[in-house]
Amino acid sequence: MKLLHTADWHLGKTLKGQNLLDDQKFILDEIFKIIDDEKPDAILICGDVYDRNVPPVDAVELFNETLTKLAEKNLPTLIISGNHDSAKRLNFGNKIFERQKIFIAARISDEPKTVVLEDDFGEIYFSMIPFFVPVEIKYKFFVKNSDSPTYNAANKFYVDLARKKIPAGKRSVALAHVFISGETKTESVREIVGGAEGISAEIFSEYNYTALGHLHRPRCSWKNIFYSGSPLKYSFDEAAQKKSVALVELDANGNFKVNPIELKPRRDLVVVEGKFNELKNRAPIQDYAQIILEDDAYIYSTEELRDAFPNFLEVKRKSHLQSYDDVPTNTFRKEDPVSEQFAKFFEEVNGAPLVDDERKAFGEILNELGGEERE
Repeated sequence: MKLLHTADWHLGKTLKGQNLLDDQKFILDEIFKIIDDEKPDAILICGDVYDRNVPPVDAVELFNETLTKLAEKNLPTLIISGNHDSAKRLNFGNKIFERQKIFIAARISDEPKTVVLEDDFGEIYFSMIPFFVPVEIKYKFFVKNSDSPTYNAANKFYVDLARKKIPAGKRSVALAHVFISGETKTESVREIVGGAEGISAEIFSEYNYTALGHLHRPRCSWKNIFYSGSPLKYSFDEAAQKKSVALVELDANGNFKVNPIELKPRRDLVVVEGKFNELKNRAPIQDYAQIILEDDAYIYSTEELRDAFPNFLEVKRKSHLQSYDDVPTNTFRKEDPVSEQFAKFFEEVNGAPLVDDERKAFGEILNELGGEERE
């Protein structure tokens, strides 16, 4: 059986104020081209369909269009929730969608959702493990006044429950949206309230393949566990990553082979460093850019970089990586002498205090302007 494993679409995402919906439409079209070329037997979407609990209307419309296309292809589609999704909203219409071979598990249930698909070698059992917090397991399965289990214990409990629905000797695949202990997160992987602990890879040891979402870089986390990663770069610390979807081939014995298929975005996400005058005169690029200026002096007119970087999203100073959009943290009191206010401002934006010669020069300028120190 051939599976297309994806995750972390984050529909409705904005980055530094830039709406990425057009970029997401573009990359979904690229995924449909892969579907047409590779003809997978099923597609797995492993959580974080949306970027937030209440997604914008245009993000919901895009997902609706995507599900409609998948239904028209008669392609079995398995979808679980992630920590960014609203379980109730994502679960809407799930029983109706099953008629179109679209299977959604966004909430835990008394019996974990299991989907059975067949290939030439027999049945394959898919355990759909939605994202949840331990207190949900406590109130659904345990004594109400008991302590909440850890993330590891809660996930082990639910996965063990799912395993009971899989006959001995049958091939099996798990879908989950979790953080495996020892992995590294990126800036765009937001924590839920209270933080989410890592869980042990051993929990999924009995599955032939475990399709995970949550971390945005594709990687094999353990012998049978793979993160597909996100289809787009969603933070500047992901700039060096190559984004892909995972084409997974499962043979008659349950052995698998993963072939990552690289995705080419509408616009890349890049980090560019250099001197202001050099950067503003370079050949234009259309990518979303984070610009890190190496100049010692503060640059007041960063918009002059727009000719070379029409889609830049942020400018920072390399000296202390402060964004030019950051609000100064110092409080400037009206009763402070003008020279003292200027000294605080200078240190805030330059990351270094005024030296004696600079203080003297400012005093001379202030006198020429007719200003006086207030006591």
